Amino acid sequence: MAGSSRIALQADVASRPGRDTIVSSVTRWTFITLSLLFLAALLFAPLATVFVAALEKGLQAYLRSFADPDTAAAIRLTLTTALVVVPINTLFGLAAAWAIAKFEFSGKSFLITLIDLPLAVSPVISGMVYVLLFGLHGWFGTWLQDHNISIIFALPGIMLATMFVTFPYVARELIPLMQQLGNDEEEAAITLGAGGWLTFFRVTLPKVRWGLVYGVILCNARAMGEFGAVSVVSGHVRGLTNTMPLHIEILYNEYNFIGAFAVASLLTLLAVLTLVVKTLVERTGYRRR
Repeated sequence: MAGSSRIALQADVASRPGRDTIVSSVTRWTFITLSLLFLAALLFAPLATVFVAALEKGLQAYLRSFADPDTAAAIRLTLTTALVVVPINTLFGLAAAWAIAKFEFSGKSFLITLIDLPLAVSPVISGMVYVLLFGLHGWFGTWLQDHNISIIFALPGIMLATMFVTFPYVARELIPLMQQLGNDEEEAAITLGAGGWLTFFRVTLPKVRWGLVYGVILCNARAMGEFGAVSVVSGHVRGLTNTMPLHIEILYNEYNFIGAFAVASLLTLLAVLTLVVKTLVERTGYRRR
């Protein structure tokens, strides 16, 4: 009697949801295998192809590609654009997130819609908007030409286009985080006599610092890799207005495959470095919570 009860109990436990069975194990490993094959086909294989093609003629030919003045100018322009755009968008994201999460005001929904706009509009369209505004035949084109100010087909246009497509990332990372944290600590600080700036730097900012760093990393990655909007406003002037993605396209169209894949490999390394920093930030943030 006891033996049959034990057998029935074991059968009941084995049939409960969540228990490891042959079917569940096969299903789990099938999905894991399919996921790995999917990643290998769409991620690892293209990345490996970039580096194999870049090093096809040896390390010397690979390094010689970066000695080209136009390539060096494209790298400098990309890094310069990121160095200018990312801090500006960080300040905007902080201000917008703080206003939206901590205060109630008329036009709040409209501001949130504007922040989401670059995510819904094609980058090419956003580039065209700047051409219509600041181009030679645009709304302000004549005035800019009379005052010898160049925006389109120049560095300011590239920065404006990049700024437009990247400004949602910091704000979108901080808004839900600040809303979830609430206002209790800020209200307590103000009650104890702290001013607005002191409350922001001593209470609000330390609580959202890891979300801020995460948003900055995403903004920087998009700024360095942006193609569509920059392609419209840059004019493709070699050595002057070509960023790394645009320079890669030009080299590839000229059948300079070693040079194109060499620059692409550098951009890939920058992207991988961004992902590594993002992962480290996430782990550090989770550990300190």
